[in-house]
Amino acid sequence: MRQGIRALGPADLTAFLDLVALDPVVNVFADYRARTTSLEQRWLGGEMWGRWLGGDLVAACHVGANLVPIQAGEDDARAFGERALARGRTVSTLVGPHVPVSAFWHTVAGHWGRPRDIRWQQPHLELSGAPLVAPDPLVRRTSRADLAEVYPACVAMYTEEVGVSPELGGGAELYRARVLQLMSRGWSFARFEDDGRLVFKAEVACASPYAAQIQGVYVVPDLRGQGIATAGMAAVADIVRREIAPVVSLYVNDWNTPARHAYEAVGFVETARFSTVMF
Repeated sequence: MRQGIRALGPADLTAFLDLVALDPVVNVFADYRARTTSLEQRWLGGEMWGRWLGGDLVAACHVGANLVPIQAGEDDARAFGERALARGRTVSTLVGPHVPVSAFWHTVAGHWGRPRDIRWQQPHLELSGAPLVAPDPLVRRTSRADLAEVYPACVAMYTEEVGVSPELGGGAELYRARVLQLMSRGWSFARFEDDGRLVFKAEVACASPYAAQIQGVYVVPDLRGQGIATAGMAAVADIVRREIAPVVSLYVNDWNTPARHAYEAVGFVETARFSTVMF
């Protein structure tokens, strides 16, 4: 009988896609992972748990490097947390809508150890129309030929945002491969000065037929406060909406006032609140 929580597989793909379609923009990461792996565990690099009630899939939880509750209420999140306690912490990040993340965390907090950082209130923003400001015409897709400029900017942004370098512990090769992968998909964007210096960059982290989520927005420190991010994000959003997905989303730290002002100027509006717990 399909009750309780179990790992999902390819036979559950249709039910899972129906579940994420209830909020396709907020659920874009889960949607993307399902479509690219068909919920095959070997491709997921982890598991996708589903909670069934009365034969219906009512909530899910991505358990890989990131743990992400999907369409989960507080009861669902606590149930996923209890299952996670039986196996111990295997994830580096807990992220998703605030309510289920908070419920999950309070279920496992006494056993998973002290996190490196908790960010409880992260506005989730969406843009479903044309940008409100003129796009920067110098923003373009990057290619492997740009790697010498793009890769250091990605490392700098990640280190500034997360608090540790992605190269820590021998991770440089894996991180470089990820940067190249985004380039090969046409998901990496940047603006370069005439001398070839990168001054702005951003990437698409994941995409579905409904939405694309932006990550890694970065302006070099000495040029911040000059509107580069605003025009740059308008350009990225314009390209993404025309060529990848109709809605562009991202989530931002509530204390990052300059970034929030830039996104607001472009036309992004808040539709949810996310939370992130990092280990």
